[in-house]
Amino acid sequence: MGYPFPDGRASAKRRSFPLPATRVGRIVFPPMNALLALEDGTVYRGESFGATPPAGGEICFNTSMTGYQEILTDPSYRGQIVTMTYPLIGNYGINPLDVESSAAQVRGFVIEELSPVTSNWRSHEDLSAWLARQGVCGIQGIDTRSLTRHLRTRGAMRACIADAAGGSEAALARARAVTYEGVDFVKEVTTASPYPWDADGSASGTWVPFDPRREGLVADADGNRFLPAPATGRKIVAYDFGTKTNILRSLRRQGFSVEVVPATTPSSEVLARKPDGIFLSNGPGDPAALDYARANVAGLVGKVPLFGICLGHQILALALGGRTFKLKFGHRGANHPVKDLRTGKVAITSQNHGYAVDPGSLPPEVEVTHINLNDGTVAGLRHKNFPAFSVQYHPEASPGPQEAAYFFADFAKEVDAAAARG
Repeated sequence: MGYPFPDGRASAKRRSFPLPATRVGRIVFPPMNALLALEDGTVYRGESFGATPPAGGEICFNTSMTGYQEILTDPSYRGQIVTMTYPLIGNYGINPLDVESSAAQVRGFVIEELSPVTSNWRSHEDLSAWLARQGVCGIQGIDTRSLTRHLRTRGAMRACIADAAGGSEAALARARAVTYEGVDFVKEVTTASPYPWDADGSASGTWVPFDPRREGLVADADGNRFLPAPATGRKIVAYDFGTKTNILRSLRRQGFSVEVVPATTPSSEVLARKPDGIFLSNGPGDPAALDYARANVAGLVGKVPLFGICLGHQILALALGGRTFKLKFGHRGANHPVKDLRTGKVAITSQNHGYAVDPGSLPPEVEVTHINLNDGTVAGLRHKNFPAFSVQYHPEASPGPQEAAYFFADFAKEVDAAAARG
């Protein structure tokens, strides 16, 4: 097991295994051939898997017990090294249906133990082989409980996964050279050109467990079965700040005709498409660095219904005159309680963000509708005069609970109501 040693030497209280594989009786310990270095001088020793190190980025942790595949492919993690707090990762492999984008988005992956067995009928390959193909390096054998407590105490910081042969000082230098804050990662993940999302509905069916008595299902080549998506009606434009595939599926399942546009698309061009509504997607990095997105969304408020998720929520707040700030260590996991201040109901939600909206900066015409019960931060807002609302969490819940999925239906109602008003 890898434990931290701030000066790069083995801790006197914790064993640090040498680089060659070590046999103790019948037990063979793997070679601890990789380092995880944090900018504050803390270094962990572990075993590499996936692609060959090095890799640098801002390190964060996710408390979800499942969903590593969706996490690895979520564009919101662009520029970050992700630590999973759940100890065993990789046990159900990788399948093409559950990816949230076309490639792995994380810079690196930190876990306690990589499962030696892949056991799931939907799996196409094991996690390590897939990461190697994606060019993402991982490190296992890390005491992720220790690492998570360290990040909760010290806050988010830059980090590097490096080859142990290069030494801890070189790894620390790489970690301290990482640039994250103020970088526009959205331009790295947004689409290069507009495109229609799933016009025929073939990619947006609702997955259902196998039931031979159930009729009307559509099956794919792997044996997955789906309820077909409905026919399209109202047209919406979705700004791609780093959107997840399951968000687009969820919009299409409401009967929307969805056109996805690049993050830099001017508001005038979006309005020229005559949409019935506009969606603002999730995405990576610091929302305050996205002046073009703030200005474009400001030009849309009051024109058509708006719905934002995660980064889209923060951009809407900025467009309405608010400010954002960086959280100490972010909210990332599938068990965050959120309270609806209008109804008093509490939902368990999936979240992934390192920034939040400052409630004191919002103008009087903007209402805070939801709060995170863990720390009281803004989890939802709505304009009092125009059909514009947003949430800081993920109602598409991929991975995570389904308690907030109703927001997509609420958006459909807003769009229909606006169209009826003319």
